[in-house]
Amino acid sequence: MAGTRLTITPPKDFDLARDVCSYGYFVLAPNHWDPASRTFMRVLELAAGPATVRITQGDASSRRRQRGAPLKLAFDRTLDRPEQAEAKRLLARMLRLDETDADLRAFHAIDPRWKKSGRGRLFRSPTLFEDVIKTVTSCNVAWPSTVKMNERLCAVCGRKAESGLYAFPSAKKLSRTRAGTLRGRCSVGYRDQRMIDLARMFVRGDIDEAWLTDAKTPDDEVFEFLKTLPGIGPYAAGNIMQLLGRYSRLAIDTETFRHAKTVLGYAGTDAQLTKKIKAHYEPFGDQVFRSYWFELWDFYESKQGPSHTWERERTAKAFTAAQFKD
Repeated sequence: MAGTRLTITPPKDFDLARDVCSYGYFVLAPNHWDPASRTFMRVLELAAGPATVRITQGDASSRRRQRGAPLKLAFDRTLDRPEQAEAKRLLARMLRLDETDADLRAFHAIDPRWKKSGRGRLFRSPTLFEDVIKTVTSCNVAWPSTVKMNERLCAVCGRKAESGLYAFPSAKKLSRTRAGTLRGRCSVGYRDQRMIDLARMFVRGDIDEAWLTDAKTPDDEVFEFLKTLPGIGPYAAGNIMQLLGRYSRLAIDTETFRHAKTVLGYAGTDAQLTKKIKAHYEPFGDQVFRSYWFELWDFYESKQGPSHTWERERTAKAFTAAQFKD
């Protein structure tokens, strides 16, 4: 790509392959991880128009860990100074560059199982809006359908970059999209109007991200507010909490119950399993989601290999309940 080149210096423990490939959203459009070159690519929705960015760390040809090495950003067009600042801000959120190595050490002190691997950061989207919509696409559905919904949302509603790739739709665009279009062309099913309603709330400013991310705002208040949003139940609220950097809530769904039975060896009704699951993670305090997630991720990798080797198409087909039955 011929365009602006930028560099970001990440926290000294940051590992692009490990920290991008740490959460399922990294295989959802418009995100694309290339296992062969260890390159991450996606279209960013910038104020002045979409731009495709490729991200590498250190020497991309090296297979050795390069924690803390500079992140090299290559864009498909020239960005002016305000766009450069906007792009860096969005990428910092996506990669959780605001979480320092000290933050990670605090997590590892609570749960030392992940200290050696350095796991702690969970990949997310450049914007809270995209995180919320992606969460809605993951509710009450098998993973391959979540992959398809996000592909179609980008292709149908996203803006096209000079590279020919599409961005994730903005809140403004989605707020003006017909429910029938989302249902018929994007395969979102019953989620259609709820997505539109959420988009309109973001456009109106009804969802105050500053308040949601303010350390002074109690987790309980954030969780209760999230559950008032269209299409957001306890599971979705718990997931959005961790996407906000609040790890004190579990996001319990059918995968959690499968994990409880298959990995933790629990048995019982859903209510009984929920009680046992909460007791299991209680010692991890306000880090329960991270401890839970990396247990789950470790199991996935035992079945599918290291996550930085996963390819979107293969992963989409592999991540079904039938694949994870022992």
